[in-house]
Amino acid sequence: MKVIAMPVGELAANCYIVYCENTRKAAVIDPGADGQRILNRIQYEGLNVEHILLTHGHFDHIGAVKFLKEQLGAAVAIHSGDAQALTDASRNLSALMGGHLVQVPPDVLLEEGDIIAVGDVRMEVLHTPGHSEGSACFVVNSPVKAVFTGDTLFQGAIGRSDFPGGSYGQLISSIRDKLLVLDDDYTIYPGHGLKSTIGTERTANPFIRYYVK
Repeated sequence: MKVIAMPVGELAANCYIVYCENTRKAAVIDPGADGQRILNRIQYEGLNVEHILLTHGHFDHIGAVKFLKEQLGAAVAIHSGDAQALTDASRNLSALMGGHLVQVPPDVLLEEGDIIAVGDVRMEVLHTPGHSEGSACFVVNSPVKAVFTGDTLFQGAIGRSDFPGGSYGQLISSIRDKLLVLDDDYTIYPGHGLKSTIGTERTANPFIRYYVK
């Protein structure tokens, strides 16, 4: 499995292009903006994108969904709890920023435990509410250990929980019960900022050390 990280948009949300080296099949995670730049990289790598996966429905993570779906024909997938955010500017928070971002309805509604195939790579869906009602993480157990955490867990920080649909209690429970049960050597690919590992965050992230018991 190869991962290409591309910070996009004004808030530098991380878009990830994840692909299987054997088959060149790929998924795009959280294309928040800069659709043409993402498409250019996909074409340069010669990838066949079958999935557009969304960790949640906030505007900075979904802004290029419509463009990429039209260009690639890939299926758009998001947890059912955030599905309406794709077509509702209030739910995706763009209305709060003075905009009106509307994308396309999802093709697939994700639920806890669903498996997404990207060539030979398998991603498991974890429902991790707290940042939003339908926040989800994507876990890869083989051939590498990785988890795409969206805005649930960052290097040295955790996601905000003060947006509509957010809950601090749920966020802490999601991190404790869904992410910290993973082995220390899982690489974390967050929605913003630099990558880390579960082990590093378990010992060095102040929100985990002092608030996640």
